[in-house]
Amino acid sequence: MKKLLDLITEEVVKAFVACGYEREYGKVTLSNRPDLCEYQCNGSMAGAKKYHCAPIQIATKVVEELQKSAVFEEALAVNPGFINLKVSASFVQNYLREMLADERLGCEKAAEPKTMIIDYGGPNVAKPLHVGHLRSAIIGESVKRLGRFVGHRVLGDIHLGDWGLQMGLIITELKKRKPDLPYFDESFAGAYPKEAPFTISELEEIYPAASKRSEKDEAYKEEAMEATYLVQHGHRGYQAVLRHILEVSVADLKKNYANLQVEFDLWKGESDAQPYIPGLVAELKEKGFAYESEGALVVDVKEDTDTKEVPPCMILKSDGASLYTTTDLATIVERMKLYHPDEIVYVVDKRQEMHFVQVFRCARRTGLVESETGLRFLGFGTMNGTDGKPFKTREGGVMRLEHLIADINEEMYRKIVENSEGEIPEEEARETARIVGLSAIKYGDLSNQASKDYVFDVERFTSFEGNTGPYILYTIVRIKSILNKYREMGFEPEDGAIGMPKGETQKSLMLRLARFNGAVENAFEELAPHKICAYIYELANGFNKFYHETKILKEEDESTREGLIAVSLLTERVLETCIGILGFGAPERM
Repeated sequence: MKKLLDLITEEVVKAFVACGYEREYGKVTLSNRPDLCEYQCNGSMAGAKKYHCAPIQIATKVVEELQKSAVFEEALAVNPGFINLKVSASFVQNYLREMLADERLGCEKAAEPKTMIIDYGGPNVAKPLHVGHLRSAIIGESVKRLGRFVGHRVLGDIHLGDWGLQMGLIITELKKRKPDLPYFDESFAGAYPKEAPFTISELEEIYPAASKRSEKDEAYKEEAMEATYLVQHGHRGYQAVLRHILEVSVADLKKNYANLQVEFDLWKGESDAQPYIPGLVAELKEKGFAYESEGALVVDVKEDTDTKEVPPCMILKSDGASLYTTTDLATIVERMKLYHPDEIVYVVDKRQEMHFVQVFRCARRTGLVESETGLRFLGFGTMNGTDGKPFKTREGGVMRLEHLIADINEEMYRKIVENSEGEIPEEEARETARIVGLSAIKYGDLSNQASKDYVFDVERFTSFEGNTGPYILYTIVRIKSILNKYREMGFEPEDGAIGMPKGETQKSLMLRLARFNGAVENAFEELAPHKICAYIYELANGFNKFYHETKILKEEDESTREGLIAVSLLTERVLETCIGILGFGAPERM
């Protein structure tokens, strides 16, 4: 389906052309004065200079033409030359009927689907997920779902931190604690055990202990660095330990991400990119892009238009060791070879922007990606506590993600029990709290523009009032209750039953519903989930106002009642589709 705004614009363009003016002046926008009109066109102001007349003369002439159209209920020329528009009730009715009958609610799939990779997650193995991982997971998952909804082939890659000194530290500490394990016996030639010699809890304790010891014990640190070198150069026993670390960590990560309803298609890590590094380095040298600077191998990426210094992209350190830039470039090589994406989107902390400026420029300058391949940096801000500082536990430490989820769920459970006055059985209340709690976390994050810092306020985010996830879900549950009662009356909602809007409140709600496909398209173009949040908050407010002013189930006229029910049904479908894109669902009751 075409967007409502496009259909309105086409009608206004026709009027401009019929009056002898250029079609470019017929652009229509949402009104910035909804108290006066629903849509507006300011083209007369822009055309006045070209046509050597007052803007109001152009506007008056165009409005005379528009008054012949069945699309508009009202078209007015207003000094000094604005065109104020109100669409006809029948036009909105027909649009919504078509929308409700469409399983995609009027959203057309991309005419030319792209292959996209979303790089999000980025946790280090052997470490528990903490609140610092929240934004990447939530924003990345929503961008992935948004891309899929509009028809693209989207792959989510967790891009694990599974390389470097941390692996050597774990191996060294494990060797100190359990020296008799076969992995540390150089003469062992048999098959290594299938079961890991540690649990996830032990692994999560081993790494910080090893890290702390290495800070004070230079010999221990040297041993860990040697272990790192050996595991990276194919030491059989150490490679087996590395596989155990990955198996145990990934199993735990999958469980914790599942609690956030976050899923990845690719569980690749930095280690997967390592085989591509030697070829990458050789190619950059052979083609003359890489040169030595103070012993390090670098590629210049500065441009004449730069207003601030952009340092060279370092490929290898003076000791020959690779860096994050090397791994990220090698990962691009791997992705281009295996998936040939049209676009790669990186959902990472905005403080890494310069790193990705260097990586992207290096990839383009050296031909690692094709000229039309998109490389996008979606940097996010910091999640802060109510004190304005990065979110911490009461003791001042970094909060584990599972603890944050548990705290939110407990708060939601308390509110649900309180609101229901004990009518909901405990098991159902717990499950409902989990569903609503997830909406509080995700919507609380996604309703903010990704690049901005925001305050994670548990009390505000778990509120059933205001711009919150629970408020959106409460609205959906309210509509479900209305529809269920309608069915209990012996009726079934019908797609084609949407009637003419009765009053401004209903028409306003219907116009908001009609803007759904435009809201989705705009959110995808800008990779901006917060625009979906803004849309459904406005829609929920519109429905609740409609609900309070309208006797839906008590409407005596059957045809009118059917129309009100159909609008309610469409509102529910749009809201549920949107929260699905955001990455959470709704309960049956709250």
